[in-house]
Amino acid sequence: MAWEIESRDGVWLPQAGWWLDAKTGKERCFVSHAHSDHIARHRTVLCSPATARLMAERLGTSRREVLTQPFGEPHRLEFDLEATLHPAGHILGSSQLLLENEHGRLLFTGDFKLKPGLSCEPCATPRADVLIMETTFGLRHYSFPPAEETHRRIAEFCRETIAAREVPVLFAYSLGKTQEVLAGLRGAGLAIMLAPASFKMTRVCEELGASFPDYSLLDPRSCAGHVVIGPPAYGDDGWLSALPKCRTAMVSGWAADPGAAYRFRADAAFPLSDHADHADLLAFVRAVNPSRVFTMHGFAREFASDLRALGIEAWALGLPNQLDLKLE
Repeated sequence: MAWEIESRDGVWLPQAGWWLDAKTGKERCFVSHAHSDHIARHRTVLCSPATARLMAERLGTSRREVLTQPFGEPHRLEFDLEATLHPAGHILGSSQLLLENEHGRLLFTGDFKLKPGLSCEPCATPRADVLIMETTFGLRHYSFPPAEETHRRIAEFCRETIAAREVPVLFAYSLGKTQEVLAGLRGAGLAIMLAPASFKMTRVCEELGASFPDYSLLDPRSCAGHVVIGPPAYGDDGWLSALPKCRTAMVSGWAADPGAAYRFRADAAFPLSDHADHADLLAFVRAVNPSRVFTMHGFAREFASDLRALGIEAWALGLPNQLDLKLE
């Protein structure tokens, strides 16, 4: 019997009785990481210890039951199901879920990045028969430059802006991207301030064992000569509007698109992502070596089509799949 997989408000595995990254509260749900679009007030949660701590910071304490598992340690669930968490390389604590029973091995990636980052655990590639994978950047033109090069360019932008007596502001989400940008500025000789939301989440990451260069909480009165890192703040009337004259830069994988800086309403844009690009999506599939792949998020249909062209059975989960026809 094959795995039954349903896509509605997340992924539902009826044979296992578990939801995966459901968007609204469920009885039992695996939570891959603590970004706000992946967490909800579930009754029972399965996640990594770091995700549990970060999720509590965002949702507060409640009566939910939290089952935490260290990476690589199998845990027996109901229905004679064995569950093992593996690092996903997306943000600190992000995990993939490997389920094993009489139907075989199923791997759910959640959001992941194959290349090692500076602020989270490196991604694992466990073998599986069925793979459910995120494909945010599943088009061929998404090919990110080496992270070292992007970090160097970010540092140069900051130095040039400070030399012009302006404040460099780097837009980066408060959890994950802020910590990666901060870690990438280590050794750059730059003084750094973090916007309040970014400061709070970075403190929790340090509590969980992450290490960063020196930084302080943003003080708009004394930020001259500093780099400021904070979440995107379009139309913001808080921390961003309180700053003196500044130049802004968006740090995002979407910066690989032409005209990204204009669309982000920023002075610059740098293509640094916490997701895999197209080449790494392919490399991940080859490493996991599944017999069937289900794609989700981003360019799921396009990437599934690319996999079928390589002879791999692949379908976009919850979406109509265009039949590939070869014309003679």
